[in-house]
Amino acid sequence: MDLRSWVSDNTLKFLGISERTIVDYIIAEAQTARSKESLREKLSELPQTPEAEKFIEDLYDRVPHKNTVKSSDSTLKRKRQEQESKKLIENTKSYKLVDIEENHPKKSKREKHLRKKESNNDWSSDSESKKDLKNVESKSKDTESEDEYVKEEEERAQDLKERDEFAIRMKKKDKERTKKVVEDRSSKAGSETARRRNLADDADARRNVLPEIRERSRQTYLKDRTDKQLQMLELGVLDEETFFKGEKLSKRERKDLELKKETLRLTKERLNLSLKTDDYSMPEDYITEKGKIDKKRKESVLYQRYEEERDQNKFVTEQDQWEQNQIVKSQLKVGAQDRVKDEEDYNYVFDDNAIEFLDWNWKSKSKDDEIIAKIDEAERKAKSIEEVRKSLPIYAFHDQLLSAINDYQVLVIVGETGSGKTTQLPQYLYEAGYTKGNKKIGCTQPRRVAAMSVAARVADEMGVKLGYEVGYSIRFEDCTSDKTELKYMTDGMLLREFLTEPLLESYSCLIIDEAHERTLHTDILFGLVKDIARVRPDLKILISSATLDAKKFSDYFDEAPIFNIPGKPYPVQVCYTKAPEANYISAAITTVMQLHISQKSGDILVFLTGQDEIETVQESLQQTCRVLGSKIRELIICPIYANLPPDMQSKIFEPTPPGARKVILATNIAETSITIEGVTYVIDPGFVKQNNYSPKTRMESLLVVPCSRASAIQRAGRAGRVGPGHCFRLYTKHAYANELEESTVPEIQRTNLGNVVLMLKSIGIHDVMRFEFLDPPHEQSLISALNDLYALGALNNHGELTKLGRRMAEFPMDPFLSKSIIWSEKYNCTEEIISIISMLNVQSSVFYRPKDKKFHADKARQNFMRPGGDHFMLLNVWEQWVMTNYSMNWCYENFIVYRSMTRARDVRDQLVGLCERAEVELKPNPNSGDLLPIQKSIVSGFFMNSARISRFGESYQKVKYGDPGRTIYVHPSSSLFQVNPKWVLFYELVLTSKEYMRQAMEIQPEWLLEAAPYYYSKSELDALDDKKKMPKNRQATQTSGNNAITVI
Repeated sequence: MDLRSWVSDNTLKFLGISERTIVDYIIAEAQTARSKESLREKLSELPQTPEAEKFIEDLYDRVPHKNTVKSSDSTLKRKRQEQESKKLIENTKSYKLVDIEENHPKKSKREKHLRKKESNNDWSSDSESKKDLKNVESKSKDTESEDEYVKEEEERAQDLKERDEFAIRMKKKDKERTKKVVEDRSSKAGSETARRRNLADDADARRNVLPEIRERSRQTYLKDRTDKQLQMLELGVLDEETFFKGEKLSKRERKDLELKKETLRLTKERLNLSLKTDDYSMPEDYITEKGKIDKKRKESVLYQRYEEERDQNKFVTEQDQWEQNQIVKSQLKVGAQDRVKDEEDYNYVFDDNAIEFLDWNWKSKSKDDEIIAKIDEAERKAKSIEEVRKSLPIYAFHDQLLSAINDYQVLVIVGETGSGKTTQLPQYLYEAGYTKGNKKIGCTQPRRVAAMSVAARVADEMGVKLGYEVGYSIRFEDCTSDKTELKYMTDGMLLREFLTEPLLESYSCLIIDEAHERTLHTDILFGLVKDIARVRPDLKILISSATLDAKKFSDYFDEAPIFNIPGKPYPVQVCYTKAPEANYISAAITTVMQLHISQKSGDILVFLTGQDEIETVQESLQQTCRVLGSKIRELIICPIYANLPPDMQSKIFEPTPPGARKVILATNIAETSITIEGVTYVIDPGFVKQNNYSPKTRMESLLVVPCSRASAIQRAGRAGRVGPGHCFRLYTKHAYANELEESTVPEIQRTNLGNVVLMLKSIGIHDVMRFEFLDPPHEQSLISALNDLYALGALNNHGELTKLGRRMAEFPMDPFLSKSIIWSEKYNCTEEIISIISMLNVQSSVFYRPKDKKFHADKARQNFMRPGGDHFMLLNVWEQWVMTNYSMNWCYENFIVYRSMTRARDVRDQLVGLCERAEVELKPNPNSGDLLPIQKSIVSGFFMNSARISRFGESYQKVKYGDPGRTIYVHPSSSLFQVNPKWVLFYELVLTSKEYMRQAMEIQPEWLLEAAPYYYSKSELDALDDKKKMPKNRQATQTSGNNAITVI
């Protein structure tokens, strides 16, 4: 039995699995092992049994080793080969006589005599020659295998060299990409620019320039005053015309009114004259970033000077006149104009659908809480920024905290919500001098909104411009410069900095905030900072958490000390429902309206699971407010979730206008980090959307599950940040105590680790199985991730990162997607691939289907379908949207979500930058009608997600990693639904009522063999591609144009 088969049998015996990648991995580890003990340590996954020990010892003896002394082995080998070659030459001399006889027919007697003697022993010589031929053949095979091994080693060495060179180029690009705040020193000494620049260093120059500054300030003040007076004059004229219309005025009053009108008219004419300029202005540049001409921009620039400015006072169309008349008719009031309309107070009717809570009376006004809240709010508004900083609980521990940081390298800080640890701790370190020597202080946040809002708050407190001394870095935005000393960032961005700076030498202190959330990137950061802490004793590491479960963090960081900061939380009354709620969304909407009508003040925070639920609740609340009209106070609805644009996310921090109430609809993004002023009521349905990944089935499922008790406590704490509050839990007290888990399962134990393993390999963590995780993931998840990366070509036979893998690590996305992007360069279709991938990022929310226009929405969707599958339908949507110059009206007309398209555009812009960074040339498909290059590029990354139609022709089975009898189906929203092609490739599997394939594409089995010859075998695909297995009652005809199967 050969070595590979022997290892495969034993692997199946001990691990229960026998994959080619695992066998190669075990043989590679045995080749690099220096002793049997080291091999036993490397193969610690094997069971500790005598049979496994015997297998390891036999494996070490049978496998050739690379770390042996090459000189002695090569010498002995060379001598052995020389002896064998001499023996072969002596044994094969007879063949030379035959050659001589053929070439020279005339021979001497001696030669004939020798020939005769040799013929007497021809039987023995034949047997010996056969043995020699066998030895020659075996030796030739050995030499060929040795040559192949040497060739593979040379290719591996070359690939590693190119990978390291690529990493060096990435470091240079990072340094060049950093924004540099530079001063212009090129101006002459006597110029105006130089004079202004020297003001900061010359006190006399500053005194001399003060009159000029006062003059400019005076002019600015007069301009603002003129605008304000003009506005007041216009409003005064409008009021007099409105209130005294039809009234009899005195002569003096009429004269004053005419004078005001004339003054207003003359002033406006003067301003219009001053604004007009007849000078020539340079047109805008219509050359795009790619060097191409934008025709629409060019035409707009050419015709811009011939277009007149639109002034509504100059000309009014008939349409405008009709609309104005309709508005006047709708506002027409009958009766006396001076009568004040009396409205009766609206009393809320508690119907049968009202939500009843324990220990709560809807008619109670809680006057004491309102008075306390108003006093606290008045005190906060009266305080300055410095007084607010001093009022935080962390201020009392300023000196003790800095002393502990100075004494210990790693410190675990436990602070209640509202203690000020996120905003004040980096400032304390900055004031203590931890940024000297061009060092930075980094603070990680698990969410983008928290990083942006906290950075803006700290910059405001320090009195600096955001992006200079204080900045933030998130996925789509980098607001930092070379002068940044306090840097807030998401944990994923810090993880990517390890690629170019493994020791983080530019940081003097790292703060990992909100560690209790245990996100995927946070757990990886724990292991990385623990490693570099041993190498860099000068680096300070602070682990910040809002929960009391800090002992686990302390034990992980080698018994690091714990520093407790007591908070100042206000009392929060927790109310449970009397009975379970069947529909928590309806219950949340009802509770919001009950609070809004029965309680006088206080904003409301509602926790929901995702964007869909937030939009549903927002639409329902808006409709309810429109129905009730002016009978209730104004209700401002502010959604907050990850995909919301940053400008809309910041609206939750704006103060609530007087007489109104703000309701914030948020995901679990609002559980920690961010403080929303004015929140008094929290509504907690008790659910969260959680991602779970099964390494066995390779399927991710985003399911709505009950939240943990730790999350419920955090949510209730949101109501007590700025005053006494109330938390309404839409579940019973029994459910809280018995049905909710104690804490949330760490994300690293329930997600796909492919991207994480690729990142660790890129950073330099070679032995991923022995990486020191806080909570280790399942071994099968790590093995599955390693298998996937090896199949994609990101790892070689020795488990080392290849150049392809290093380039894939530059893309913050799934390795399948990054492989497709890089491989598309080979097929000259990079532009189309990044467009498809950017659309795949929002593929679940591209089309919308209104209830009252289902037919029209389905018809519009069908118009985008193209042969080949859903990927080309998304590409068609993108290309048509680009042709309309990113039109919003076009999206509305075709039932496409405009927000999702803008999100896809942002993702594509980022992918373009990443392609340039990863040295991937952007090439468009030269033949837009040829879909084959695009299909092969997608197959190169997603060849694992292939499926073949079943015998009955309605369901599919996965080609690899599919359990026998386990069927999957094409999603009903797919363009291939009920088309049933023989072979398909899908983007993802989702589990709802069935296991559905989303974003499917039709393929040919030959493409799988071309994309992954080491993953698929020709015999395996041929066996699956047997035409006899097609349904007997169906006739499939395969068209030659687009390789589609038509079912009759």
